[in-house]
Amino acid sequence: MAPANSHVVRQLQQLIYYHLDNHLLRNALFIAGRLQAYDPRNADNVYLVALCHYRLSQLKSAYDSSRHQALKPGAHVGCSYVFALACLGLGKYVEGSNALDKSRGNWIRLNSWNKHTESRRQYLPDAAAIHCLQGKLWQTYRDSNKAIECYAEALKLNAFMWDAFIGLCDLGVNVRIPNIFQLTAEMKRALSTSNADESTLETLEESPATNPFSQSSNNVNMSQPPSNSDPFSISKNRVNGDVRPNFGIFDKLNIGKASVTPISGGDLDILSFDTPNGNDASFSRDVYLGKEMGDPMATATNGIEPPLAPARKGRAGQGLGTEISVDGPPKMKSNTINPRSRNKAEPEEASIGRPPSRTQGAGERKRTISGQAAPSLAVPTTANLAAAATDPNGLQRRSTRLLRSITRSGTVGPREELEPKKKAKATGTKGRSTNPGNVGRVVSGNRIHSDSVGVEAKEQRRPSASQPPSLEQKPKSASSEGLKEKEALTWLFDLFSKLACAYFAQCHFRSQEAIQLYNSISHSQRDTPYILSQIARGFFEQGMYSDAEKMYGRLRSIFPSQVEGMERYSTSLWHQKKETDLAFLAHELIDVDRDSPEAWCAVGNSFSVQKDHDQAIKCFKRAVQLDPRFAYAYTLQGHEYIANEENDKALAVFRSAVAVDRRHYNGWYGLGQVFEKQGKYDFAEQHYRTAAGVNPSNSLLITSIGTVLEKLKNPKAALVQYTKACDLMPPSAIARLKRARVLAQLHHPQAALEELKLLKAIAPDEANVFFLLGSVHKMLKQKSEAIRNWTIAGNLDPKAQSQIKEEMERLDDMSDEDYDTLPMGA
Repeated sequence: MAPANSHVVRQLQQLIYYHLDNHLLRNALFIAGRLQAYDPRNADNVYLVALCHYRLSQLKSAYDSSRHQALKPGAHVGCSYVFALACLGLGKYVEGSNALDKSRGNWIRLNSWNKHTESRRQYLPDAAAIHCLQGKLWQTYRDSNKAIECYAEALKLNAFMWDAFIGLCDLGVNVRIPNIFQLTAEMKRALSTSNADESTLETLEESPATNPFSQSSNNVNMSQPPSNSDPFSISKNRVNGDVRPNFGIFDKLNIGKASVTPISGGDLDILSFDTPNGNDASFSRDVYLGKEMGDPMATATNGIEPPLAPARKGRAGQGLGTEISVDGPPKMKSNTINPRSRNKAEPEEASIGRPPSRTQGAGERKRTISGQAAPSLAVPTTANLAAAATDPNGLQRRSTRLLRSITRSGTVGPREELEPKKKAKATGTKGRSTNPGNVGRVVSGNRIHSDSVGVEAKEQRRPSASQPPSLEQKPKSASSEGLKEKEALTWLFDLFSKLACAYFAQCHFRSQEAIQLYNSISHSQRDTPYILSQIARGFFEQGMYSDAEKMYGRLRSIFPSQVEGMERYSTSLWHQKKETDLAFLAHELIDVDRDSPEAWCAVGNSFSVQKDHDQAIKCFKRAVQLDPRFAYAYTLQGHEYIANEENDKALAVFRSAVAVDRRHYNGWYGLGQVFEKQGKYDFAEQHYRTAAGVNPSNSLLITSIGTVLEKLKNPKAALVQYTKACDLMPPSAIARLKRARVLAQLHHPQAALEELKLLKAIAPDEANVFFLLGSVHKMLKQKSEAIRNWTIAGNLDPKAQSQIKEEMERLDDMSDEDYDTLPMGA
């Protein structure tokens, strides 16, 4: 098979990336198919085909198309990455991780942080992204140790890898946040590399005389890219020459320290700028967007080292780069020019360090009275040179007219191209004097009026808009720019640290602390879907369903299409028995995204609050089908099985929930409920304690432990758990009711009475509260108060009338020893 034409390959690659960047995925896939058919042996082409399949959510096609290249030893990085992504979606976790390990040697040193700008990007993933993906594979495979290692490596390489931080928090790792969100060693190396590239760029811009490619014999403007240039042919060492892009937020941290020195030909690998042909394993990782490279190095593809620049000897005519052919100036004796004038002129030339731009020694051209150049050239005499040296403005005006004359003739480009680093220097008082005796003369002897001198001097002092800043201004601007970049970096790290601290507290169920941290950030950052959802989740985890409902309502009023987190919103409405609001939320979520598990959880909760448990179970099963990793759907399904008294099925789905997420405390709580209903109180206590270990701030879990201990005939231990639950959540009615009952059983009626008085203010319509109040007043021999509270309880709950009547009949017959057990059960 004949080798593929590299130009055809590059053109097809350009078209593919064009369509990918514009989200025209089917067009990209079509062209990728043409490219692979044209050059099937190139792994880059296989990668592009697999990438298009994955972007189109065709996971099986992406898996099949990249499998052959991904499983080779020393595999292509892109093929391995897309193959691993497909394996993550298809549930083949170990296979995906093994593919990434086989290509480890090709990606372990890659770092693309701070290399994505408006004009270029890295088309292959770097080590941080691959470590993060590998961590997700191991986490899903439930190998926590390997997942933690991968996430930690990703954060070492790139502190802004938020997915890796979330993975560590979800695994319950104790993370030291201040050690994460700072410049890591790898990030500093990336910054130094970026600054080195920028220093090279400044050198190329500021030293045109040392580069033979900076001028063309036919006066071609080098700022225009060649017509057949290709952004894919640029290696990662190449820099943008004429059109300098925005190098991102951190590229110029040390720009003030960058040295501006010419680069010799041996310092550049010219051959590295060639695009590999179709038989190469990979092409350049740098993809430049929207702009072609127009730097002088773009033409240096023949491997010839540019010669060194000749030493400066005065102001030579060749510095103009024109087609005027003149002889070199004659050697002059040292006594022909005033030494003092020479000493004033030479330091300026040395300090500027730019290439010569005047033809002073090449023979002066005479001018007419109107200022037009004479057709002939004359060799300057010693007297004329001496006169020119003593005149501070003569040479400058002579050069200005010469440049204008050459520009009008069309032989060279604009003035900015001739003198790219010309330093504007204010003329002295001699140049602005109106005294006729101080009128300057050029070498030819033509007189110039003083008003023309002032105008031309002002033009020389006025900087051009397109002219680059002088070397004296560059360090100042670079220094201020570096300070701004450092301030931006500090601001970013501060923001990420606050968000990380809040999320870390949320994952460890310190919900109140998390809410305070989220409220400490700026208003603009707080009113975003992610932050509002996290604040609402904090209220939900504390059992503050009314506050959670308000926050979720605010979130939906600002972002009505928000779906993530809405399963908790629906559960908050379920706990408050708001059927209408819950049904409306379910309909809205189905209209927004009927293929999201959150929407079907809301529909299931809507059926559940209406006591239609069978329909609710079907909805929760649909949510599990859409996302088998959605643990909360398993939990809700299990509670519906408990309501239908199908304990075995409930055990199965609760176990599925904790298998998906070992830290899903709702699943552990559901298992405890099933064992409690089956009378297996020891197993129930064990699972309740596991749930409380995951979420120690949930008062309901602590109360459940106390309930089981009370059934195990251990009221003192139960009282400890109830007291702890009341401390965690003072408005908790269930915990206070059970605590009051245990106090009554332990013959502490006065303490129980104080607890019930607080509880009556919290739940004034609860029949059990007044029934227990009557029992405590009976223990205190307060019969009238006992009868009054029992009567109120009977009015609130007519079904308990028979039980209350029995208690009233036994009011005079019961002894003090009969109060160990109370008839009320809560």
